[in-house]
Amino acid sequence: MTCNMGKGDRIFRGILGIGILVAGIYFQSWWGLIGLIPLVTSIVAWCPGYVPFKINTGAKTES
Repeated sequence: MTCNMGKGDRIFRGILGIGILVAGIYFQSWWGLIGLIPLVTSIVAWCPGYVPFKINTGAKTES
């Protein structure tokens, strides 16, 4: 499992995940747990949704 997310993508997903979790707590809804998906993908720097489309937002490496 190689990293396929760049720094900006990880920051955006982390903020989005925390925001969804906080909204779920504020509105006392279990739907806030959906915020764990972007939060976990930002922590591990790997998005399974990027794999079939061969998307990589990380830095390009020189061969």
